[in-house]
Amino acid sequence: MRDMVEIGMGRTARRTYELDDIDIVPSRRTRSSKQVSVAWQLDAYRFEIPFLAHPTDALVSPRFAIELGKAGGLGVINGEGLWARHADVEARIQQLAEVAEKEGTEAAVQLLQQLHAAPMQPELLAAAVAEVRGAGVTTAVRVSPQNARALTPSLVQAGIDLLVVHGTIISAEHVGDGEPLNLKTFIAELDVPVVAGGVSDHRTALHLMRTGAAGVIVGYGSLQGATTTNEVLGIRVPMATAIADAAAARRDYLDETGGRYVHVIADGETLTSGHIAKAIACGADAVMLGVPLSLAQEAPGAGWYWPSAAAHPSVPRGALLPYAIDEERVPLSQVLDGPSNDPFGSLNLVGGLRRAMAKTGYSDLKEFQKVGLNIRA
Repeated sequence: MRDMVEIGMGRTARRTYELDDIDIVPSRRTRSSKQVSVAWQLDAYRFEIPFLAHPTDALVSPRFAIELGKAGGLGVINGEGLWARHADVEARIQQLAEVAEKEGTEAAVQLLQQLHAAPMQPELLAAAVAEVRGAGVTTAVRVSPQNARALTPSLVQAGIDLLVVHGTIISAEHVGDGEPLNLKTFIAELDVPVVAGGVSDHRTALHLMRTGAAGVIVGYGSLQGATTTNEVLGIRVPMATAIADAAAARRDYLDETGGRYVHVIADGETLTSGHIAKAIACGADAVMLGVPLSLAQEAPGAGWYWPSAAAHPSVPRGALLPYAIDEERVPLSQVLDGPSNDPFGSLNLVGGLRRAMAKTGYSDLKEFQKVGLNIRA
C-alpha cells in the first residue's frame, strides 16, 4: 500500500525514500566474496561489473571508455558533447577547469555552453566510436530525445553496439518542434539495442519498457551540488523508491510479455560502494556512475565533474565542481578494485559490492535483489 501523507486540505503526497533512508539486512547465511559474481548481461553483451559511466565529457573520453570496457564496465560517450564538436577536447576541458577554479562555476557553465554551441562534426564522433570499437570493447553513445532521429543513422554506420537515449526526464513519445519521436517505432527500426531514460515512476518505466528498450535508466544522476535539477525545475528523484517502482514495472512487463526482461539501471545518489549495493538491493541490475569515477586518473575532467545537463543552452541543470585534486586521483583500476585506504567506500567499488553480497549470503546480482531492507526511523 502506498504511504500517502496529507500536506494540506485536499492535497496529498506520497512518502518516498532515498538510498540513505534504507539499510540492507544480513541473512542467516554468509559466503566468501570469491564466490560472488557481479556480472550482468544486456541484450547480447556481457559485462563483468554492473557499472556504466554517466555520459559526460568530464568522464568519458574514448580512452576512458576503453579502460572501463577492459575492466568489465561500459563507458557511454556523449554523442552531443565535446567529442562530437571539437578536435582538441583535452585542451578545452583544461580551459574549463581553469575558468571554474579562477572565476567560479557560473563562468565555467557559460564557457561550457559556448563550447557546446559549436556545430557537431559527425566525423569527429565517428573517429571516437572507431577508437573505442578498435579496442575490442562494447561501444555505447548517448543521444538526446530531441536529436535521436537525426544522429542515430550515422552512429549505427560508425559501428556502435548500444544506443542510449538519455535525458533528464524522458517519455515513450517526445513531442518537440518537429515530428514527435515515438520510441516504439524508432527502436523497432534499429538493429542495435537501445537503453532509454531517465524515469522516476512505475508508469513511465512501464511505458518505456513497452517501446522495446533493452534497458531503462532510473533517475537523472541526482547529486547535491553538481546536479541542480531540483533547484531549477523543482524535480527530485528519491532513488530507493524510484528503483523499486521501476523494478515493479519490470516484473509487470515480464508477466505482460510472457518473459521479456528489461534491465533497470540506477542513475543517481550512488557515491559509494554501499550506495551501489543498496541500489541493486532495491531492484537495479546495474548503476550509472558519475562522481565516483571522476577520481580516476584516466577521467579527462582531471578531478572536476559536471553532469551532461550542465551544458543546456538556456536552462543548465548542473555545476562544475572539483571532487579530487591531483594527489587524490588514483588509477581507474584502484577505484574499481582497490586497494582502498578510504573507510567511507569511495574506492574498491567492486570489492565493496562483492562483500555486501557475500555478507548477506547471495552469489549473484539477481539473487541479491531479494535481500531484506530496513527503513531508518
